[in-house]
Amino acid sequence: MELKKDINAVSIDMLLIVHSEKRRAAQGTPSDQQANPSVLLQRRGGFQGVGNGVRRWQKLEGNDFHENLVEKQHPQQPQVITSYDSQGTQLTVEVHPRDAMPQLLKKFSLAKRLQGDKNGNTRPRQPGGKDAHAYPWDRSSLKSMSLDLQQFEKLDIYASQVTAKSGLDELVNDLLQEAHTDLERVRAIWIWICRHIEYDIAAAQEKDRQAFKPTDILRTQKTNCDGYAGLFERMCRLAGVQCMTVPGYSKGFGYQTGQSFSGEFDHAWNAVYLEGRWHLVDSTWGSGLVDTTTSKFTFLYNEFYFLTHPALFIEDHFPDNKNWQLLKPPQSLRQFENNMYHKSEFYNKGMLSAHPETSMIRTVNGKATVTIESCAPTLFMFMLNGKQEHGLLSLRKNGMKLEVYPPTMGTHKLQIFAKGNSDIYSSVLEYTLKCNYVDMGVQLPAELHQPVGPSWFSEQMGIMKPSHPDPIIHTSDGRCSISFSVEEGINVLASLHGDDGPITEETQRRYIFQLHREKQTELKVQLPHAGKFALKIFVKKRQEPGNYIFVFNYLLCCANTKVNWPMFPESFGNWGQDNELLEPLSGVLPANRNVPFKLKLHGIAKVLVKGQDTWPLTLNHEGYWEGSCSTAGCQEVYVMVLENANHNFYSYILKYKVNAQ
Repeated sequence: MELKKDINAVSIDMLLIVHSEKRRAAQGTPSDQQANPSVLLQRRGGFQGVGNGVRRWQKLEGNDFHENLVEKQHPQQPQVITSYDSQGTQLTVEVHPRDAMPQLLKKFSLAKRLQGDKNGNTRPRQPGGKDAHAYPWDRSSLKSMSLDLQQFEKLDIYASQVTAKSGLDELVNDLLQEAHTDLERVRAIWIWICRHIEYDIAAAQEKDRQAFKPTDILRTQKTNCDGYAGLFERMCRLAGVQCMTVPGYSKGFGYQTGQSFSGEFDHAWNAVYLEGRWHLVDSTWGSGLVDTTTSKFTFLYNEFYFLTHPALFIEDHFPDNKNWQLLKPPQSLRQFENNMYHKSEFYNKGMLSAHPETSMIRTVNGKATVTIESCAPTLFMFMLNGKQEHGLLSLRKNGMKLEVYPPTMGTHKLQIFAKGNSDIYSSVLEYTLKCNYVDMGVQLPAELHQPVGPSWFSEQMGIMKPSHPDPIIHTSDGRCSISFSVEEGINVLASLHGDDGPITEETQRRYIFQLHREKQTELKVQLPHAGKFALKIFVKKRQEPGNYIFVFNYLLCCANTKVNWPMFPESFGNWGQDNELLEPLSGVLPANRNVPFKLKLHGIAKVLVKGQDTWPLTLNHEGYWEGSCSTAGCQEVYVMVLENANHNFYSYILKYKVNAQ
């Protein structure tokens, strides 16, 4: 290489430090980089698309590197000369007085930051068999190394509170004050970037935009994925930890289920060398997310992308060089495109597996079935084409089962959400359904909410030992009786919902009559007509204010077209939880008849039945109030009670209608 002619004037009394950098158009791997305390030769692979952004950032990095040096130079400043040869190698020469400590040399000697091999080189080792993890995932851990995240609690708080006062050097030095191992150094850098750097959506959309310098990132607190990866690499190197930027394809913002990848790379992340192995991180995705509807970024820390297990990382990251998959065997691009994409929240919320394992499902006889296995009881919900309809989702102790019945032929979008330990449902899976047949006999009620059937969740809410453990109840005569044990202090409420017929919001509870015997609750249900109905179950703690909470529902099915049951009698507030009605159960009484009554009421002094006249009921030896009432000449019949024998005020507890003559 020939240098510019002004380099020939170097004095023999000066110390010469050479910084040489060459960029070649080959695939970038760890073996492409070498360093020496006196001569630093860096060669990075040529990247496409976002990779070009990485290359531009690295090109700027050299200039920014020396800009930082110039800012800190002593009054007797060295001469800095830069030259390029025809092969693209950059040569930077610093000329210092003999007794001066070169700033560039300090970069490589300070605190023994970059550890070299036995020959004094700092060349990162190429990933090999020692770095590879078995594919598919063995369910052992979400991380690529054994971690106790609690050990980072104090460090995470400290790193989050560090501010960038001036340059990158000072920032890294401040972060390392509480970091004493390479792992802690990487953790501190990761936390700081994830908590302070905002994703720049505009920069990501302008693909030809010049990527950010570290100084620009610190000033604006914004960058794109190139900047995240480049900043992370730069800070790790300043901290003495080997780190590489890895470009590739990703299933991130804008990804469509089943899409193929070609052309420019769309993302960049990092590989970091810890405890003798390479590990993967993505600080871009660790920092937050972009709302697909508003295209706005929100800081939302995601632990999943810190030292992620490679068999999980490959689900949404495909590197330009297969060695950086850190997998055995490595996956092809076609496999990456076709494999099921489990979002990070799938694993964050304790999911283990899902079936089918392909993102596209073809219905069989109009039905698609999805099952998920989780390591702990978890709440789920789903949406088909943006609506919570046309499916039966039942909870299992460790997972769930979902049966979906698309209402039309064609392509449908199925999204599955999980709640986990948080109060928010997060999207964990997306499927594309291909339906070529619709079973018109399986039209589910629009009000059939999730989950369907009793489960660990209903037990948790105080409903136990159900008489019907299955979510679907078939009845041939339009009637059924459902019972379960209820935890003490819990009130139960039920309502019936259908898509057509006489059921309205006012009458949806009138086709259900609740009976309570000690800690047992029975729901007597009469359907107004044939069809499918959602029987919703709600609970509420008696001593707590607020509304009833939905727990689960049953799907009631009746094919008998002759079914036409009337409503139960209307009950009022004084109808006690432990009262029992034996007859009459129909809310509509025949005209001009003597109708027998039999009830069990607690703490009552007198009971009257009032039609056109008033008839008293008597208390028998079994504890039931019995008697009869004539419906002649009246349209309504009431049951009234006197709670205190010393008072004359009666309360209405039941109301019946009388058929027109």
